[in-house]
Amino acid sequence: MGTAWAQGGPVILAQHPGTEPDRQARVLMSRALHDAAAHGEHPVLLTGSAQLSTDPRRTALFAQVQSESLCGSAGCTTSVYLPDGHGWKLVLDSVSGPVTITPQTHGEMHDLLVDGTDRWIWNGETYTDTQAAASPPSGDAAP
Repeated sequence: MGTAWAQGGPVILAQHPGTEPDRQARVLMSRALHDAAAHGEHPVLLTGSAQLSTDPRRTALFAQVQSESLCGSAGCTTSVYLPDGHGWKLVLDSVSGPVTITPQTHGEMHDLLVDGTDRWIWNGETYTDTQAAASPPSGDAAP
């Protein structure tokens, strides 16, 4: 399976049928796979892995289900999971666009760049979107 190393670089997603990462991703993405099949589609599961920190136990599993009913105008979404000792923990849910691992870190975890401009940083538990935090509050502002 393609692996993007901690120095940075794109996460490569591809089909890896019969592999352990594919089996794990099928369990994690079972609802999306079932929903697509319920629409009469033949969904494709893409997976990738990446070292997001210097700790080899923190190798992330990236998963994307491709099907007509699940992929919109922004493309298909990718979810990212980290091993938590007894299974997998969702740490980044349903982002659209290519994912790149950057050299910058927060909390010993590399930042992720989605679709070339959207930076996600580690908050100790999960990845958070810096664009959402940087957006000005909506509503009426006093002059």
